[in-house]
Amino acid sequence: MKQFLLDFYKKMGIDDQMSQSLESITYLLIVSLVALLLWWFSKRFLGMIFLKISRSTKSKLDDYFIHNKIPETLSYFPSLFLFDSFIPTILSPFPGLVKMGGAVLSASITIVSIVLVRRLLNSLKDYLKTLKNFKDKPVDSYIQVVMIFVWFVGIMIIFSILTGKDIGTFLATLGALSAVILLIFKDTILGFVASMQVTINDTVRIGDWISMSSFNADGDVIEINLSTVKVQNFDNTITTIPTYKMVSDSFVNWRGMSESGGRRIKRAILVRVSSIAFVDENHLEELEKIERIATFIKQRKEEIKAENRANGSDKSLLINGRNMTNIGLFRRYALAYLQNHPEINKDLTLMVRQLAPTSDGVPIEVYVFSKDKIWANYEQIMSDIFDHLLAAIPFFKLECFEYTTTPKL
Repeated sequence: MKQFLLDFYKKMGIDDQMSQSLESITYLLIVSLVALLLWWFSKRFLGMIFLKISRSTKSKLDDYFIHNKIPETLSYFPSLFLFDSFIPTILSPFPGLVKMGGAVLSASITIVSIVLVRRLLNSLKDYLKTLKNFKDKPVDSYIQVVMIFVWFVGIMIIFSILTGKDIGTFLATLGALSAVILLIFKDTILGFVASMQVTINDTVRIGDWISMSSFNADGDVIEINLSTVKVQNFDNTITTIPTYKMVSDSFVNWRGMSESGGRRIKRAILVRVSSIAFVDENHLEELEKIERIATFIKQRKEEIKAENRANGSDKSLLINGRNMTNIGLFRRYALAYLQNHPEINKDLTLMVRQLAPTSDGVPIEVYVFSKDKIWANYEQIMSDIFDHLLAAIPFFKLECFEYTTTPKL
């Protein structure tokens, strides 16, 4: 072909030097056309092969190969290898360009190879995220570490090809610049170490609800990669937290609550101390009409009467002997109400307790777990419970503490 083109141009009366140039250009155009056709054919052929395999298998991995354009990337190699084979022949009249053209093609093959590895890793990452065992693991971090290594090796090879120097020379230079490299990649190195610790210690997973006040983060973890952890807050904003902060700083992970049988309700009602009193017979008769504690009051009243009679207590004064208090009966009522509440998990701690008195009153604390752990539903359940208990307090002649302002004269 070369000789035919050279003879053709010479017969047209073109001098030898110009004939060689035109012959090389024509030959390059012909090879380029063949390479273009080869690329088109390879792309169509590989696309059909991958599509056929994808449709005949149940695995999703081959689907991700197609999604990440693996067939398209592979289709570049036949054309690049064709060019690499013909470059010495095409540029033979120009010895100075043969080495340069070969180096550029070798570098191009290296770049396409890196892109192929990157797309293969992305396909693997997408596939692993569909597996139950890897769904909550920081796969992005590991893929990014591998890609950093691949790009590092690839760049070293490209520099070696373009400059004609050994890779060891570049590695020696990098050794001298190691302090600068460590400074540049400080966050990457810290992120890699942190992501390893997060995985090994199972500190946080994708899908966990975390709260981190130092970054105003309160929501679900949607991504863990080498440098950052992305949290989608409940107002749909995204907070980005450096991965190493998940090791060095404190945060709350609500996974334990999510995996348990309920979400804790821990809230107190402040009762005014001056409203706490013993229950006299008249008030006790009224309270016996409350169905939830009627049986308890009857049993306790008989028990107290028997004990006071046995001890000869003077009941002309209410404080003498054993008595029931309005705050004690209110606690019993609240406990009975919660024990019969359909949204409270009875298998977990269920308690109504009195805490130490404070300057704001005596706290009566509800400590239970709601069956529904969804935030909006949980808040509704908790509100319904305290709506009822606050409305029930006056029946026991109790008062809630609240700050009041002195009216101006």
